Amino acid sequence: MQERVNPDAHGSQTQGSQDRGGQRVDIAIVGGGLVGASLACALAPLIERSGLRVAVIEANPLPALDEASYQPSFDARASAIAQGSRDRLETLGLWAEMAEEAEPIRRIHVSERGRLGATRLSAEEFDVEALGFVLPNAWMGQVLHRRLAGLTIDWHCPARVASITPQAGGHRLVLDDGSALEADLTVLADGGRSGLKERLGIDSRHEAYDQVAVIANLEVSRPHGGVAFERFTPEGPMALLPLPGQRMELVWTHQGGSEATAMAASDSAFLARLQQAFGDRAGHFRRVGQRHAYPLSLVTATEQVRPGLAVLGNAAHALHPVAGQGFNLALRGVVDLVAALEKGLDAGRTPGDMVTLQAFEAQRAADRQSVIRFSDGLIRLFGIDHPLLSHARSAGLVGLNLIGPLRRALGRRAMGRER
Repeated sequence: MQERVNPDAHGSQTQGSQDRGGQRVDIAIVGGGLVGASLACALAPLIERSGLRVAVIEANPLPALDEASYQPSFDARASAIAQGSRDRLETLGLWAEMAEEAEPIRRIHVSERGRLGATRLSAEEFDVEALGFVLPNAWMGQVLHRRLAGLTIDWHCPARVASITPQAGGHRLVLDDGSALEADLTVLADGGRSGLKERLGIDSRHEAYDQVAVIANLEVSRPHGGVAFERFTPEGPMALLPLPGQRMELVWTHQGGSEATAMAASDSAFLARLQQAFGDRAGHFRRVGQRHAYPLSLVTATEQVRPGLAVLGNAAHALHPVAGQGFNLALRGVVDLVAALEKGLDAGRTPGDMVTLQAFEAQRAADRQSVIRFSDGLIRLFGIDHPLLSHARSAGLVGLNLIGPLRRALGRRAMGRER
């Protein structure tokens, strides 16, 4: 078995063989994407101080780590990073490099089509450089993996977990190459697509929105000035996020089935339909990139922790993308898990000890439920088409814009600083 693969990408990797009984590790992270890689980076001080043995299992090949290999793409997917997440990434020593490709969100404009009411938030009001940032996912991944290249971490990549079995002292993970890991703590950060939760008997609550998000990058006719738009329409909510140059990322929600028209339309027909739905606040839409469609639902794992097991990221909770809270919520989970592990280790407990994991869950529960209620309530409130409610929403947006404390409360939530 190769303990570490792709040595050209991660210079610290070595090769070795293990017996069929399995390599013993303190923490096994299933998933080396943005959440799993962030966790591995956040564990660096504990790896160095306590000698933690950490393994990461990732199904996709690792990216090349040469900076010259990164080429910005018009069609690259991006994520909104709240100011609070920026602060956490800076604490981890990652932000300086990530900022090279970050586009600041200086203002947020929230409105409902056909109504005069609007809420406006600005970075100046909160005395910050930006309310948040938009970063290409590929760039974030490259920065994270470049940092991990200098850590003593066992990479199993590309590899999948073929089976996972609870046992005394954690879990046994058998990979698809026949090798095995014995992990004191297993962290599921695989986005929930692998089916590992289900194989462990962890159910998820699914609340379907009967909506599909159409996501694409756009070119606009004038500079966006760092403004992010959230707009609610009878067809569904939409968001526009600023990207470098005169580009913006679109998240356009459609009722289930109606997205087929948007996906099949020519570029010119799509842009004309979008212009009619959004209006001209962002200027004229001149070019659209590759379109992607994603069915939407609110998914929450019924168990976030078990002895020797923690669930993070989309495996734990998948939210509506318009509110832009998914990765930010996941990153707070990463930071809280590492803090709980540090306290547990200081108290002489192993990483998979349930006392440690229950402390982590107690820290996360209120934040998670608050964000879920906020994002889900926002989508459902604006999804109700009733004249009286529409007028009330309009008045509410006007009032929110006029009443400083309420607007600032919304701003703190948008920045990920509500705790």
